[in-house]
Amino acid sequence: MLERPLILTGFMGSGKSSVGPLLAEMLGWRFVDLDAEIVAVAGKSIKRIFAEDGERHFRLLESNCLEKLLAAGVAVISGGGGVVVAERNRQMMRQHGYVVNLQASLAVILDRLKGAADRPLYEDENATERVCKLLEARKDFYADADIRIDTDNKSVEDVAAEIFRVLKGLPV
Repeated sequence: MLERPLILTGFMGSGKSSVGPLLAEMLGWRFVDLDAEIVAVAGKSIKRIFAEDGERHFRLLESNCLEKLLAAGVAVISGGGGVVVAERNRQMMRQHGYVVNLQASLAVILDRLKGAADRPLYEDENATERVCKLLEARKDFYADADIRIDTDNKSVEDVAAEIFRVLKGLPV
């Protein structure tokens, strides 16, 4: 079927970390969460990286970890919500893998993020406004994908199965 890594992109709450492990199992591949890799490399939580080192440092770690994962062979990689912002990341993902964007409506995203304490870009009283601005700023980057899947009102299993069916038709 595929011989390149598959990278799941999408806004926080779109379902990447939930769909990824199931899709990896269906493909017989390993699953890697890019954010978990960053935490392992940095030795601290993403929240602490943002607080102590800033978003710029986090984005550098993100790009470096992504590059290593893409070079490591086939896997389903769950990218963080902002991985698509850096042009370098988009180029690497396009060159070395297949990009699958998971979409969710604003209402669904806000519902899924309720009570999230581990999202540095979603923590203040202006969270809804910030989500709207980030979605708007990233929409073209998310659209630059090989496959786009709407996750609204779908189970994790349904989304993984839909991606799997579409992947069967991709050129190897």
